[in-house]
Formats: sequence, C-alpha cells, structure tokens
Amino acid sequence: MSDAEHPEYHLAQVNVMKLSAPLDSAQLQPFVAALDPVNALADAAPGFVWRLQSEEGDATAFRMLGDDMLLVNMSTWTSLQALNDYVYRSGHVEIMRRRREFALPIAEAYLALWWVRAGERPTVRQAEERLRYLRANGPSSFAFGVRTPFPPETLASLASRKGLAPVSRALPES
Repeated sequence: MSDAEHPEYHLAQVNVMKLSAPLDSAQLQPFVAALDPVNALADAAPGFVWRLQSEEGDATAFRMLGDDMLLVNMSTWTSLQALNDYVYRSGHVEIMRRRREFALPIAEAYLALWWVRAGERPTVRQAEERLRYLRANGPSSFAFGVRTPFPPETLASLASRKGLAPVSRALPES
C-alpha cells in the first residue's frame, strides 16, 4: 500500500491496553501524568484528524470487550505514514518504552486499523467490531494491522463483500 494520503479517506485506529493496576493507583501515576502531554502531541501531529475523548479531554472513561481494566484509544489520521510518524518518531515513543510498567501483555490483537470516509468519526462499538473481526479472521481490508496494511477502497464495496451494513453509517453506542 502506498503511504500517500487519500483525500476521501482517513485511517481509523483503535488500540487497547490492559492496565496492570487501577488507573488511580500510584503505579499508574506516571502514565496518567503523561496523558495530557501525549494527547497534545497527537493533536499537533501532522496528519492527525481526530481522537476519542470525553469531556475530561482523554479516553480513560471508555471501555470495550467487557473488560473494566482495558483502556481504549481511538483516532483518525490522513495516512498510515502520519500515524506511524506520531507513534514511532515523536515524544509518544517515550511512554511506549515504559508500557510494561503500566500494562499487562495481551496475547490477541490489541490494535486494528481501517479506512473511513474523510470526516467520519468511528464509534467505540465500530472499533470493537473491527478488533473482534481482526482477532477472529486475521487482516483484511475490513480490519488490519500496521504490518499488514490494505489500501482504501469504496466502503460500499467492502460492506457488500463482508455482508455488513455500510461502515459509513454510524452505529449507535451501546
């Protein structure tokens, strides 16, 4: 896949982190203290479009997969290259290096990527559907990983091949 931007599409990403302790614990205090600076880095990163956040400005209130210790991070980007540059070539990498202090290993896929129409904001429900699909079926144009990218394609074509409702239709939160 080309790392070129596709003006009609944005790359959606969800990643989850299994907390090693409660969010308000002393053990996770350095992680919690890094949230605002890391989120500010994302907000200012080239190619950043949107991120999931509550009124508090972060996503620590969101959960998925029925696990209260699983944090959710979601965002959209103009390209895979823009996302990779932020994750691996910015100050974000410093907190990633410390993830073993804050997170337990997850044996299954903990990150899923997919394409959305430019301006679309994916829901937590959609993200959970993508992550579950990737875990059950492996990478495809419906959900893939950083190492197994797929190019954007028409969302209606993708939905009809998978027997799914068009992904541009917002699914209600549950």
